[in-house]
Amino acid sequence: MHQLLNPAAGRFRRSGAAVLLTLLSLGGLANAATALVADRLIDGRSAAPIQGAVVLVEEGRIVAVGDRSIIPPDADVIELGDSTLLPGLINAHEHPLMFADDYQAAHLGSSSAYKGLAALAGLQRLLLAGWTGVRVMGDADVYYANQDLRKLIDSGVFIGPHMTGAAHYISITGGGGDINYLSPEQRIVPDGLIADGPEEIRKAIRNEIKYGSDWIKLLVTGSFQAVGDDPRNISFSPEEMLAAVQEADRHGVPVAAHAHAAEGIKQAVAAGVRSIEHGTYIDDEAIRMMARAGTFLVPTVYLGDYYYETQTLRSQDKNDSYIESGRAEFLAAIGRAHEAGVKVVVGLDMGAGAADPSVYAREFAVFVEAGMSPMDAIKAGTSVAAELLGWDDRLGTIEKNKSADIIAVPGDPLSDISALERVSLVMIGGKLVKRPGAQSSLGGLLSVTY
Repeated sequence: MHQLLNPAAGRFRRSGAAVLLTLLSLGGLANAATALVADRLIDGRSAAPIQGAVVLVEEGRIVAVGDRSIIPPDADVIELGDSTLLPGLINAHEHPLMFADDYQAAHLGSSSAYKGLAALAGLQRLLLAGWTGVRVMGDADVYYANQDLRKLIDSGVFIGPHMTGAAHYISITGGGGDINYLSPEQRIVPDGLIADGPEEIRKAIRNEIKYGSDWIKLLVTGSFQAVGDDPRNISFSPEEMLAAVQEADRHGVPVAAHAHAAEGIKQAVAAGVRSIEHGTYIDDEAIRMMARAGTFLVPTVYLGDYYYETQTLRSQDKNDSYIESGRAEFLAAIGRAHEAGVKVVVGLDMGAGAADPSVYAREFAVFVEAGMSPMDAIKAGTSVAAELLGWDDRLGTIEKNKSADIIAVPGDPLSDISALERVSLVMIGGKLVKRPGAQSSLGGLLSVTY
């Protein structure tokens, strides 16, 4: 967890790089009928693409999917040619407030307000790269900036991806959410919520829900990127795990378990979590348990590749060891989990601050490398992700009456999965924020120059 791209720490101060926010009206953006016409459509549900597809959008919703005969005479017709229409991509594991590789040092040096403003710009860049939905999996924040961002987006003050998730990750003392490299004389607020024992965990969960978390995130094992712990360590006791899941269940809130070690995965699945995050050392017994329980797997695999190439981590040795001795085994395990019926979901875990967010789509390519078909990899970031988040009644597929969250990419991503890195059109809730040949616009609320 907590791995993120290096967006260059001074990006918000450089001349020639600015994010300009203006409070302009959103009215009239989604009223007229719009017809999207492309050579093919991947709807997120079918086994094969639909050729010569037209998607008709009106008042923010998909009203029809068919051929050119469904286009009304007064529609705004967008001809995309040799392109593929897809549902908006869903990133099921993200930390928008993290803006530097050494995220714990950045946490100590930045206010919640600063992180929130940086996160808004990053989330909007993420949207322009085709990601219309984000689940926050805890963040390095004393307060609740992500929950405030969600309120502002939901109320229409800003345009951004749909958001859900946990404000903080809950950690034991000395675990991945604690700060373990300072002397005991220092009195600091860690980036995670620290809770030891069932009663402290219950109170932490109640506070999370009180301030707007609709997921609970538990650091069940150690972490790769946090200093001073080991991803193979088991953090919570079985009693603590059970208390956490029971408390969240009483409030109708699902639990996501950060778990690298196989025994931690099994403990979390037995307790009843909805998803396993990472799962690096998953074994076949854990796979069988997850398949039986219907537990989702969000493996966040591209991160290790990125950091192996860039060598920018404080805890670089742990990541390098994984790449050199564990990556191939992990990819094989992801393939076995998929074959066994475990629902595998795309999650980036990269922070939302990359200057070039097209790299986020490389997670799909790694899923294909792990043995998933390109179609199944795409579904892992659309319909299956929507199912995990409980959004499948309105998002994740291109079908009549669903919200018009639609993207387009040039060519055919089933033949070249890297096409997902070249998003040419983005629509969210029927609002066009990016289209071929036009300057990207988030309803007049965001202007980006580099």
